[in-house]
Amino acid sequence: MPTYLDFEAPLAELEGKIAELRTLAAGENSVSIADEVKGLEKKAAKLLSDLYVNLDPWQKAQVARHPERPHAVDYIDTLITEFTPMAGDRKFAEDFAVVGGLGRFQDQPVMVIGQEKGNDTTSRLKRNFGMARPEGYRKAVRLMEMADRFGLPVISFVDTAGAYPGIDAEERGQAEAIARSTDCCLSLGVPTVSVVIGEGGSGGAIAIATANVVLMLEHAIYSVISPEGAASILWRDAARAKDAAAAMKITAQDLKKLGVIDEIVAEPKGGAHRGRADAIDATGQAIARALKAYEGVSGDVLRTQRREKFLSIGRGI
Repeated sequence: MPTYLDFEAPLAELEGKIAELRTLAAGENSVSIADEVKGLEKKAAKLLSDLYVNLDPWQKAQVARHPERPHAVDYIDTLITEFTPMAGDRKFAEDFAVVGGLGRFQDQPVMVIGQEKGNDTTSRLKRNFGMARPEGYRKAVRLMEMADRFGLPVISFVDTAGAYPGIDAEERGQAEAIARSTDCCLSLGVPTVSVVIGEGGSGGAIAIATANVVLMLEHAIYSVISPEGAASILWRDAARAKDAAAAMKITAQDLKKLGVIDEIVAEPKGGAHRGRADAIDATGQAIARALKAYEGVSGDVLRTQRREKFLSIGRGI
């Protein structure tokens, strides 16, 4: 059974009735109810379209966190051929919240880095729900520096609620690791493309998203703090997350207007989790366009463009 979000309750009820009718029709000596099922399917399709045509920021946050939404490994498996994963930061340990390695994107050698949340209990615990520790960001720096040495474009997939805030992470220099990863992004002399595929949370996201081109899926979110965290600080009430989401401008549409991101990647009707293949394909096309725009551009120009891009965000907002 698919997972339905709170605002999808009417759709869940309607699709439940369709499933019941199909089960009834499959039984022995059943009457033909094909016309009735067809009518309900048409009604469900319209309801789905109506629900997603004008989502509010809090609803988009729920969609961005949907457990069936494609994650970084899904994009890598589909878009990257000959992918060779690389592990460890050469200082402390491996961090499974950050996946990365060498591969080919449309036959072009690239370095890929992604934040992976996991898709079941076991993998989510292994990946720490996509919240990287310092060693994850130091691994990202190691891979980006390698890409710079060999002249390989860097593609990153952002999907994290934020960097891991645990005591052990703080003891090993979480803030310093994030800062060095962000600085490394700014210093690269190769094209960099980042895609916010789900949740882009705070410095944990910006550490690998400081790119020449920042893409964002239509129903993804990107913010300095989670709506729940902002509500707890502003009103001391996490239940007001919906109000915080509306005030924080976390949606792709708002961020495009503010100049924080460069392009919105359209999602299939009902979100990326209802059309995984189409969402990944559209993302691949957007990445290809971004990389093509920077073919033959010198490292100095890439660094200057990237730095000016992010400095202008601070000046303009």
